[in-house]
Amino acid sequence: MKKIFLITLFLTGAFATQAQELKWYTDVKEAITISNKEKKPLLMFFTGSDWCGWCIRLQNEVLKTAEFKKWATENVVLVELDYPRRTPQTPELKNQNNELQQAFGIQGFPTIYFTSAESKDGKVNFKGLGQTGYVAGGPTAWLTVAEGIVHPKKS
Repeated sequence: MKKIFLITLFLTGAFATQAQELKWYTDVKEAITISNKEKKPLLMFFTGSDWCGWCIRLQNEVLKTAEFKKWATENVVLVELDYPRRTPQTPELKNQNNELQQAFGIQGFPTIYFTSAESKDGKVNFKGLGQTGYVAGGPTAWLTVAEGIVHPKKS
């Protein structure tokens, strides 16, 4: 009986953990639809996932933490725009990411751009809210910067 209870407890925990995984969109049009429906800005993560040391650090120190997951779920729609060197991508995804890199003037990685967007007549209009990158000090320091961009204090 004890074994069945432990197995049930383990499986329940495994499903709960999976349910808490964040959804990172790679299709910007889909993310914009969700963003407008949920009335949340986009968090666009420009990264070189398989070669950029600071991107990997940002992932491990902030983006994969429980604090970030909680904040992101409540405040933003996540978009990953990846520029890998070894991981293959479809031509459509490469083109989309390159166009967005040019549109936002992204010079280095990691860059996180907060924006709202709307599609009108087949064109996407972005309204920039602010940007950041790697911030030393773990999730608390990073989230303080992000919160200031997403919910600026009215003066």
